[in-house]
Amino acid sequence: MPPTLASLVQHSALKLAVRAGGDRLDTPVRWAHVSELADPVPYMEGGELLLITALKLDAEDPGEMRRYVRRLAKAGVVGLGFAVGVHYDDIPDALLDAARDEDFPLLAVPRRTPFIAISKAVSEAIARDQYRAVTAGFAAQRELTRRTLADGPEGLLAVLAAQVDGWAALYDASGAVVAAAPEWAARRAARLTADVARLGRSAATASAVVGGAEDRVELHPLGTGRRPRSALAVGTASALGTAERYAVHSAIALLTLTTERSRALHAAEERIGTAVLRLLLAARPDDARAVAGDLYGALLDAPFRIAVAVAAAGSTAGAGTGGGGGAASASVAGSAVGLAEAVESAAARAGEPVLLAPGPAEPDGPERLTLVLADGGAAAHACAGYAEGEGAGGPGAAGLVIGVSPPVLVGGAPEAHQQAEQALAVARRRGRSYVEHEEVAAGSVLPLLADDAVRAFAEGLLRALREHDATGRGDLVASLRAWLSRHGQWDAAAADLGVHRHTLRYRMRRVEEILGRSLDDPDVRMELWLALKIPR
Repeated sequence: MPPTLASLVQHSALKLAVRAGGDRLDTPVRWAHVSELADPVPYMEGGELLLITALKLDAEDPGEMRRYVRRLAKAGVVGLGFAVGVHYDDIPDALLDAARDEDFPLLAVPRRTPFIAISKAVSEAIARDQYRAVTAGFAAQRELTRRTLADGPEGLLAVLAAQVDGWAALYDASGAVVAAAPEWAARRAARLTADVARLGRSAATASAVVGGAEDRVELHPLGTGRRPRSALAVGTASALGTAERYAVHSAIALLTLTTERSRALHAAEERIGTAVLRLLLAARPDDARAVAGDLYGALLDAPFRIAVAVAAAGSTAGAGTGGGGGAASASVAGSAVGLAEAVESAAARAGEPVLLAPGPAEPDGPERLTLVLADGGAAAHACAGYAEGEGAGGPGAAGLVIGVSPPVLVGGAPEAHQQAEQALAVARRRGRSYVEHEEVAAGSVLPLLADDAVRAFAEGLLRALREHDATGRGDLVASLRAWLSRHGQWDAAAADLGVHRHTLRYRMRRVEEILGRSLDDPDVRMELWLALKIPR
């Protein structure tokens, strides 16, 4: 503990006597300073014990003493030491009354106690406190290191929480709570997810302090890249002391080392995952299982989905690499980093494997991320949730487009990858951020045809018929639509048009003459029907 007015009063060699403010002696003393100025406030920083002989003060003027004491109290001076027997035989009543009115600590310093002795006592006490803090910090560092090696981050957090007399929590790159100590702190830490997410999005690596009614929380980013890979939260009832600060800094260093080691391990896992994926797509499931081993083996033993994510055309998200966000490779561009973090965090919390393989599908192709996800698992839900959250309103919102295959077993990986690519193509065509292949199969083919090339084909095929109708010589387009919709049934189609069936037969012969194509050909009928369905 730093020196206080109480510890100075209890110092047997100083012989100080309390004359006012006796209930405020627990205030820490940052320094002891001598000043005979009538207004020493401009030279004060706060926390000082001011020592005076009243050489230049009219200490018997009640008004002046009230103003003098108020200025000192407002400036944060913690107390006043008055030398008795120098210029005044005792503390003047004006000063004594002013100190009592403000409840301001006033100490009588006997003539035989030099001010230098008080300054030395304060300095020695501060030095002892700093030595204790450094010693305690080294002890805390040793204990934090020991528990980290023995129990991992969970052990470190338990020691840190005890050292700061508060709580501590570790977050992953997505802002989810990985571990907390004590156990009750997990609920408190979960309420800071938004603050941690803002810290992760910031380009700066500075810590942040968030205040609440119940505690004071410091948030520290962890990692050496431009983007933090995780974060440490430390909650206490008040600001950290020197010893507690040493402990926090040691914890940050240890967790950063752990994070960087995890990053190197993940890079190796990522290379293995890429090799496994290549074997799966080459229809070599047995070799894929052999390479996957315990790392991805469980993923291949059950139904899984393949997802392909690429940067949206024209989006800035794929223009640069991520700053090493969490477990995602720096080769994955833009929002694919965020997708990888979200998926891996969800998988880690659920204890399920997930395979991520970054890289372009072809030379000079767009950066992409291929994922193998357990069907119905937390990682698959996180993939969909990421697209719906950040990609809502089209791929431009997140700069990412995702296509997902149906669930398959290990032997169906090549087909599943092709289906994921098909779903991806549909997502791009429709301006969507996330499309599952089942959705494409269950829907209509017509929306897939609504692009400029198909419209141009439809317009070219039907142009001659529309030009004929524009002359007022018949209604061939409407007649063709009615006849096709009735599957070539003359009576039903004629009734729909309100004409005689012979009239309809004549019109269909004119269609064949104008187009130069036979309506008996099913391909011709199909093309005409699709051309009629394409919106102009």
